Amino acid sequence: MLSSLPLFAMEWPSQEAAVIRNFGFNDHGRPSLGMVFESQGQVLASSEGELIFSRTWGDTASRLPSPLGAWSAVDHGDGMVSIYGRYMDEERNVKLQQIDQGTPVALAGVSGWSRRDGFYFLLYDRKEQRWVNPSMVIAPFSGERLSQILGVQLRNTQGRLVEGSQIRVSQDRYSIAVNAVDVSPNARGGQYSPYRIVCSVNGVEVGTLLLDTIGARDGVLMVNRDGLVPALGVYSPYPAFEVGEIFLNRGQAILEIVVHDITGNSRSMLTRILVE
Repeated sequence: MLSSLPLFAMEWPSQEAAVIRNFGFNDHGRPSLGMVFESQGQVLASSEGELIFSRTWGDTASRLPSPLGAWSAVDHGDGMVSIYGRYMDEERNVKLQQIDQGTPVALAGVSGWSRRDGFYFLLYDRKEQRWVNPSMVIAPFSGERLSQILGVQLRNTQGRLVEGSQIRVSQDRYSIAVNAVDVSPNARGGQYSPYRIVCSVNGVEVGTLLLDTIGARDGVLMVNRDGLVPALGVYSPYPAFEVGEIFLNRGQAILEIVVHDITGNSRSMLTRILVE
């Protein structure tokens, strides 16, 4: 269960900023734990709460570099914390105190692991110890999103890859990798991770990837693919997602991939397989 914050009680930290990357995006083999915005304006508190931490990019209290650069955290109660990072590096006299929804907490800019003006926005559930897809608790952005399935690959136990709308393979066990994105016609260079990918063979579901939360176990990121599995195994076939696996017996099979966005829109693709 997620935090008991009312559904859509939070707001986006900017109404004008463009989303460049979303939660769950395959970032060169690692999942994005939050959302990357491009902006030059103010970064606003997504809900009322207590500003519990603020760090400038030049802070030397820790000798370890921070990929978040300058960042702040707001505790909203019941375990939910919003984090704002990679914004403009500046010396600020920030008081750790109660703030209202929409209170400016920073100014978008560049710090940490960023190369363009903007900021990084994350939600963390401390009770469940996992990162939360912000679109689950904040009303999705308006505007059309188009799901696209760019390709499907099968990889056998020897590492051989096959792809196409009609393929011929040998009897073996295969992993199924899906290259799928959500595209917004109004975004600036934006391609986004879908919310759910489901694969079925001959009408039987063999794998589902759900990008609602990302947790950690013993320092290893875990994603929800028919239960918790290490993220590396799902994200390593960059830029695709490994969604499931199946043993293919001799004969014919139909592989169906269905991709869903956060608003419920879907797109499907069929692959015909001849197994020798």
